[in-house]
Amino acid sequence: MNRTDAPTGVRDVRTGVRVDVLVVGAGPAGLALATRLAEAGAGRVEVLDREQHAGGMPRHLHHGGFGRPPRPWLHGPAYAERAVRAAVAAGAAVRTGVTATGWAGPLSLETTSPAGLERITARAVVLATGARERPRSARLVPGTRPQGVLTTGELLRSVHEHGLPVGRRAVVVGAEPVARHAAAVLRGAGTDVVAMITEAPRAAAVPGVPLLTETTVGELRGRGRTTGLVIHHRDGRTGLLTCDTVVFTGDWIPDHELARRGGVPLDPGTRGPRVDASFRTAAPGVFAVGNALHGIERAATAAGEGAAAAAPVLAHLAGAPWPEPGPPLEVRAPLLWVTPNRITDTAGRPLLLRTAETVTAPVVTVTQDGRSLWRRRFPGPASPSRSLRLPPHWTARVDRTGGPVVLALG
Repeated sequence: MNRTDAPTGVRDVRTGVRVDVLVVGAGPAGLALATRLAEAGAGRVEVLDREQHAGGMPRHLHHGGFGRPPRPWLHGPAYAERAVRAAVAAGAAVRTGVTATGWAGPLSLETTSPAGLERITARAVVLATGARERPRSARLVPGTRPQGVLTTGELLRSVHEHGLPVGRRAVVVGAEPVARHAAAVLRGAGTDVVAMITEAPRAAAVPGVPLLTETTVGELRGRGRTTGLVIHHRDGRTGLLTCDTVVFTGDWIPDHELARRGGVPLDPGTRGPRVDASFRTAAPGVFAVGNALHGIERAATAAGEGAAAAAPVLAHLAGAPWPEPGPPLEVRAPLLWVTPNRITDTAGRPLLLRTAETVTAPVVTVTQDGRSLWRRRFPGPASPSRSLRLPPHWTARVDRTGGPVVLALG
């Protein structure tokens, strides 16, 4: 059937598109990986992104400190532009405005764009879909749906991309680094930040902004526009903050919908695809990198993971066998998650470990079947907003046929 014969409302699907590596997500991780693969002669490397511009979240972050080592003069948009230019110069195809909607086979993705529907088959698929903040609805905050309720990403797009006014009085829900950045963006846009609130017992304050600790959001007030926020203190007191804007920050979750649709197993801690130290998922030929694995980390960390994944992807293209799953890595409270989540070979990069609460000078222990693999005391506190980096050498001691590898605080 040709296009003129198609029934009304039905569009042809281009099904013969084949590439060597298909990268889903044109943020720091996906672009770094595509650059390395194209430079290494991996064949046709194609990067898709549903946004109209490639570069990921750094496009909206107008502060300095990007790159490795951090460069004070390198702002997010310039960093993103550099990454895009590097990938294209290396020979990768970067396509924007293209959304991967589902799977048509183990290594075949269905996509949609203004040009129509397309089915792309690859020898390797890499999920570099990044992370997103859970919105107000996912946090089960009651109230109507008034205007003026944003996530950090929505705030950054409104201010930096669209130049839209935000509001006159704002409350920032959160006190982690991204929350402090949101407060700075609001103040730069002429908005008075009347408070930052957090459930944590302590947090770093922004000069000039009241910080309410051990405080939660009870309800949003307002109909057409937000008029206030009911708050609950841990000691039982309640209050009302008058505001026309509320920004919910943090509470990052990997953008894992595409992985779930493809049956790629997720880790219960990170809520991203479960991977080994070579970024291989349990689905042969499917890799995952960057914040798609663990929620928010610095752009340099995501880019580093993308670059490191090039070697295992090239090995797969060369015919290297897909390994057996290997023993899982599990954490015990108050630890929240660790990545990678499986051990199939010796890790070449530090493992990232996150705690659910602030712990002073934590002692991290690693055991398997009652056998100690590693132990270290970390100086200073571990916090929910920053990962501990565990050296990888102890992964060589893991019994690949043994039970789970358990990480805990000693």
